[in-house]
Amino acid sequence: MIDQKENNIQSTSSGTVIVTGAAGFIGSCMVQYLNEQGYENLVLVDDFGFEEKRKNWESKKYTHVVERYHLFDWLETHQPKIDIIIHLGARTDTTEFDYAIHEELNVQYSKAVWKYCTDHSLPLIYASSAATYGSGELGYNDDHEVIEKLQPLNAYGISKNEFDKWAVKQVKENKPHPPFWAGLKFFNVYGPNEYHKERMASVIWHAFNQIKKDGVVKLFKSHKEGFTDGEQLRDFVYVKDVVNVIGWMMGLMVNSEWSIVKNGLYNLGTGKARAFNDLVKATFAGLDKEPHIIYIDMPADIRDKYQYFTEANMKKLKDAGYANEFYSLEAGVDDYVRGYLKTLQYF
Repeated sequence: MIDQKENNIQSTSSGTVIVTGAAGFIGSCMVQYLNEQGYENLVLVDDFGFEEKRKNWESKKYTHVVERYHLFDWLETHQPKIDIIIHLGARTDTTEFDYAIHEELNVQYSKAVWKYCTDHSLPLIYASSAATYGSGELGYNDDHEVIEKLQPLNAYGISKNEFDKWAVKQVKENKPHPPFWAGLKFFNVYGPNEYHKERMASVIWHAFNQIKKDGVVKLFKSHKEGFTDGEQLRDFVYVKDVVNVIGWMMGLMVNSEWSIVKNGLYNLGTGKARAFNDLVKATFAGLDKEPHIIYIDMPADIRDKYQYFTEANMKKLKDAGYANEFYSLEAGVDDYVRGYLKTLQYF
């Protein structure tokens, strides 16, 4: 087991770290985390045409920003010495039903990143998603033998699972692959720098804005037997924990200590499902207000695609040596509300 009390990811190399999706929610938090660890030789990759994302990345320390579609041309021209690629860029809109969009950005682009890492013997960490688990009828175990059987509920989840299946297949069939790689199945991530996500932002973000506007939060009624209103359960994980895990993995990979753990897919949640009611009550508490919740009908078009329960099995990550405690729901929401939402601060 590795002592995780101090997350030292400093590398003996002076190479570049590439972060895709760097203008987005998790990607920009990853960049800030790396800056705090002393990494400034960063290449930020994203579609930088969205002004509402500018505050996520403009104050960070980096050497280059590269438009997503120009990345591989840029790499061929500049040929930087690279330590690792952290691939967090994706189309994450679960209400986008055109699979071709998800196929292009989440599958084909990811294959291109994988190939580059393979050809140049570079470590790769990429973002998968708990959306791959669908309704959870097969559980939430990051077992490679299960992924072929999973039935995601939307185009986004399908695309993420398709790439997971493809990645695992490369290894099983002894095809070329990165020397070190990990696909992280993010559960319900929340935290600063998600201001631009609007409809796709976390329930905390929506709850905060509803409280500020009307003093009340609207949650979906339950349309499934066994779940009362507001007691739908999700595994909510604070973004600061997410980047901490990635930083730990990066440290092992860059310093060639990845033999301690195994290449493959890893769940990234807290391992403890919590109710939406708890989440909203924590948001009210962060504003020092008494909770006031009303329940509304869930839109008919998403009822058959709605996850009523998610909970990450975190055994694989813990067995690999990650020993840091995750934020509790109450602690994470309080930090987010008081430290960022109330003051419109960025991480």
